[in-house]
Amino acid sequence: MSDTLPSNDVMVVERRRDIRIIVSLSARVFLKHRRSATGDLAEYACRAINISPRAVALAAPVRTSVGEWARIEIDQVGRVEGAVDRLLDERGFVVRLDANDEERARLFDKISWVQKHKDHEVADKRGDPRFVPGNPHTMLSFADGTIVDCFVIDLSVSGAAVSADITPPIGTVLAVGKIVGRVVRHFAGAFAVQFIQMQNREMVESLAILK
Repeated sequence: MSDTLPSNDVMVVERRRDIRIIVSLSARVFLKHRRSATGDLAEYACRAINISPRAVALAAPVRTSVGEWARIEIDQVGRVEGAVDRLLDERGFVVRLDANDEERARLFDKISWVQKHKDHEVADKRGDPRFVPGNPHTMLSFADGTIVDCFVIDLSVSGAAVSADITPPIGTVLAVGKIVGRVVRHFAGAFAVQFIQMQNREMVESLAILK
């Protein structure tokens, strides 16, 4: 019996290897060599911007190094793991996935589903409509003069969801870019900032994102 796959099966296997889509999916990343104050793996909110059955590219608030082991939990896709394969210029990195053929096949099916539905928008049920900024990286400024790089998950005229290498206590006054606000809530790998004053929808991104 020949071990050669029929040509149609070969095409399916190659498609599963090569499919890659541009996405903007909320995610959380855990890095092996970063720990929280409790000793657990540190958790950071991030965004999957490119995904295939072999690799995931992330925009993230934390810097890492090639070879670092990462676990990623991606909305609509689930958990994947692997080693950092490449660093991106805009404070992000690519994780080469550690998976067997069966796991890659399941991931292919999930990616195919996301590809089919990724342009279907879901209405935002929060008080003020939120949007994902084109460039998610900016700075947090604190009252004592400390400045910290951060990642903006989403923005609205009244606030922002932010992930950084620190988690300020609730009530902390800070500035996201040039907009002053107060930390009002913590959630998985990130925190919410409520702006002191409502912002203009046309101006909020340019004020919050300092390039």
